Amino acid sequence: MIKFWSYLPEYKINRKKILKKIDETLKAGNIFFGKELTKFEKNFLKSNNSKYGIGVKSGTDALLLSLKAINIKKNDEIITASNTAIPTISAIISAGGTPKLVDINNDYLIDVSKIEEEITPNTKAIIPVHLYGQSCDMDKIISISKKYNLKIIEDCAQSQGAMYKDKYVGNFGDFGCFSFYPTKILGAYGDAGFITVKNKKYYEKIKRLRFYGIETVNNKNKFYGKYFALENGYNSRLDEIQSSILNLKLKKLKKNINRRIYLAKIYIKYLKNTNLILPIANKNNKHVYHLFTVYHSKKKNIIEKLKKLKIETREIYPYPIQSMTAYKKTINNHKKLSNSKIKSKGIFSLPLYPELKTNKVIFICKKLIDICKSL
Repeated sequence: MIKFWSYLPEYKINRKKILKKIDETLKAGNIFFGKELTKFEKNFLKSNNSKYGIGVKSGTDALLLSLKAINIKKNDEIITASNTAIPTISAIISAGGTPKLVDINNDYLIDVSKIEEEITPNTKAIIPVHLYGQSCDMDKIISISKKYNLKIIEDCAQSQGAMYKDKYVGNFGDFGCFSFYPTKILGAYGDAGFITVKNKKYYEKIKRLRFYGIETVNNKNKFYGKYFALENGYNSRLDEIQSSILNLKLKKLKKNINRRIYLAKIYIKYLKNTNLILPIANKNNKHVYHLFTVYHSKKKNIIEKLKKLKIETREIYPYPIQSMTAYKKTINNHKKLSNSKIKSKGIFSLPLYPELKTNKVIFICKKLIDICKSL
């Protein structure tokens, strides 16, 4: 069986180092807010060329806390893409806001030409989703945000290491929200997330929000270090064990991204002459291929044939947000979201992760070529 993804090959390679690091971390005597978290926050910021940043419990929390930092309240609208993951939308609603969806281009990213028509006096922010490993058109999004005085919260959950015009994602907006869910480019062995922040005051506020609203930055506040909530906060601590694992894995980030790009090039080389629609790598972008997502009108047939050959795939995402029971009534512009609906019916992702052997990718390609010819 060629798994779509598994942490086991990576764990097998790094098992001794990981177990040793976990043991050292536990022996240090801190479960939360110890030296491993401090070290990881510093290392991550350096790796992403970001100024301020905070480790949090998940990528979803990263979005939620960023929205709370800008005081999103009832009737405030947040613009985002219609084919994003559920957490993008659930974070908006959990913060008290209303999602306003915009359709996508053929690269599966938000269609920036359609953003302005969704802006109203209630619009407070844009969440560009850098999906599958590629940045949105940030020049145009920044231009729109300045014109309408909107905050930008980048959803970088699938795009760590991706670049737009030689600048890492997470550095264009007011906030950059990262996920270290195990499947991600930098994955923990549990839930974990990160927020990059440009503004120092927002940085200090989020540090409070992640710990029940308690002051953790020494700015001569008389309640610093005391069990005293300055504002309503949350429990969103990135623990020491996950921080220690992420510190280890961060050292191999660039190597792993290069491996992803290499495997993606093999897929493209072998599949370019099939009738599969392959990923588009836009100009000015460094695509890091968190996922290798293809499109075919006969997706179900292809997936079934690959399954019989013991090749796993995933449909990410088979249902656009506006079609989901939880959000149907919230979204009021269904007719404008036709491309995301069309794409969702034919997209599926092929196995791609650093430990996947090159010969396995070539095997998948050859089988796909035969399958496509037979359809």
